[in-house]
Amino acid sequence: MNALLVAECREGRLTGSVCEQFGFAGALGAEVSVVLVGNQDDLPKFDGRLYLADSRGYGEYNPDVHKRLVLQAVEAENPDLVVFMHSPYGWDLAPRVAAALRTAQVSEVIAIDGDAFVTGCCNGKMRRTVRSLTGRTVLTLQPGAFPSLQPAGEPGIRPIEADRSSPLEFAGYEPPVVGIDLTRSEVIVCAGRGVGSREHVELVRALADALGGEVGASRPVVDSGWLERGRQIGTTGQTVSPALYVACGVSGAIQHVAGMKGSGFVLAVNTDRDAPIAEVADLLVVADLEQFLPALTSRLRS
Repeated sequence: MNALLVAECREGRLTGSVCEQFGFAGALGAEVSVVLVGNQDDLPKFDGRLYLADSRGYGEYNPDVHKRLVLQAVEAENPDLVVFMHSPYGWDLAPRVAAALRTAQVSEVIAIDGDAFVTGCCNGKMRRTVRSLTGRTVLTLQPGAFPSLQPAGEPGIRPIEADRSSPLEFAGYEPPVVGIDLTRSEVIVCAGRGVGSREHVELVRALADALGGEVGASRPVVDSGWLERGRQIGTTGQTVSPALYVACGVSGAIQHVAGMKGSGFVLAVNTDRDAPIAEVADLLVVADLEQFLPALTSRLRS
């Protein structure tokens, strides 16, 4: 099996997500090649073919132009898989490439199941297994789903060029508005859907105060309006790495885990001992939040 990895460059630097793409390819035992619109001075380390277009000439992103460049690499490699990250770059470019190739696309892959791919659904509460019916498949990988792998070696660079005409122009990056910078917090107590209501979020806030930490939120809590979006943790929120992360009623969807997997110690409180969060928790407390959180908060304060 051959996999063409579409690496990403942001503000002139190669993003670390390419290591997760290498990890995915390694899990498949696939032969790897890479295509990158990037910087000659910042290239991925691996022993294989690298199709390179200079981002100073082609821009960091233009869907028309970057699609043409990726299609050139596909024509040269004839890969079984064309692998993007499930990022803003991948969200926009992968379907364009799949449509041009008239091939299947599988989005947000979180695991491999034989010759099929596992994706999340129903806001991460369920998983489904997908098999492609086309000879080639375009994939996007959920960040955090596959281990990072840094191969050794120096790539064989193969310059690529394409028509640069396009009615679109890259205007730059606009950073998200963050109400509070949770990336600096040493202790985070996160409220998940399992807290049950806006009123119960106050139990989470009280525990965070007792620990001298900050309150975080999963996406369902933000979508329900129980906490502000600036506190959201996960692939569509902030990525944090506190010394202590307390997950209260958090199911453990891969989108959320990707945002907190760098935490030093993870304490999870959940009524479901089989919740996915148990797989990443250092300690799982199976208990009713209404009973456990006040008891723990009281003990800490005393």
